Amino acid sequence: MTAPMTVSDERTGAEPPGRPGRGVAGVQPVASLLGVIALGIVLVLSLDLVSATVALLLELMLLPVLRIPVRTLLLRTSPVLVAVPLTGVSIALYGQASGRVWFDFAFAHVTDGSLQLALATMLRVLAVGIPGIVLFVRTDVTDLADGLAQVLRLPARFVLGALAAVRMMTLLGDDWRQLAMARRARGVADSGRFRRGLSMAFGLLVVALRRATTLAVAMESRGFGAPGRRTWARPVRFAGPEWAMVGLLVGIGAVAVVAAVIAGTWRG
Repeated sequence: MTAPMTVSDERTGAEPPGRPGRGVAGVQPVASLLGVIALGIVLVLSLDLVSATVALLLELMLLPVLRIPVRTLLLRTSPVLVAVPLTGVSIALYGQASGRVWFDFAFAHVTDGSLQLALATMLRVLAVGIPGIVLFVRTDVTDLADGLAQVLRLPARFVLGALAAVRMMTLLGDDWRQLAMARRARGVADSGRFRRGLSMAFGLLVVALRRATTLAVAMESRGFGAPGRRTWARPVRFAGPEWAMVGLLVGIGAVAVVAAVIAGTWRG
């Protein structure tokens, strides 16, 4: 975790021992973040099938390089995999109508144009969502916070506060289980599922607020909110591997656009 008002290792150029693993292949996570944002911007410039398909195929070809277990990959990408068909159905029913009409009822119009637009949108959601998730599977949130503060120059108070909040979120599950066991020991655990859930949610909120207050006081006492230039225990270097990651993701988007232009499907 970043250290407030301490002597930075930047003076010696050495990194602290025992540093947790960084993102993909040791790349600073903020590089992956910038690359994914750039890829998303490139892909939303046109809603055609060719660019989305090319980008998705290139990403799937690079997935084995990450060596992510299939089960982990499916679990992490499950929100995107669930959202894709829902997005496709909504656009197929209410998208721009053109060409042959397949279904027409009230505000729902399924035509060749809406089906093509739905397919292109589904592929585009996959092309943007998959790298946005898999590149951060092994990311350490402290490394990401260091990059946001030192590379992107975001306010340190905001970054450190968000980092502390993310770290504390892992305790919510333990707090919920402890509340459930405490209620069961008091004999009030079986008084209606809905009522019990509301009561436990309120109790969890109280515990979270107390912990947040204690953490805020502790961070202030250690100088996290002190004015002036702060130093960092782990200096961040945005060098060759980071630029290569950004260039790779931007290159995927550029190849997809060129393929769409050559195929004549580009709609800028």
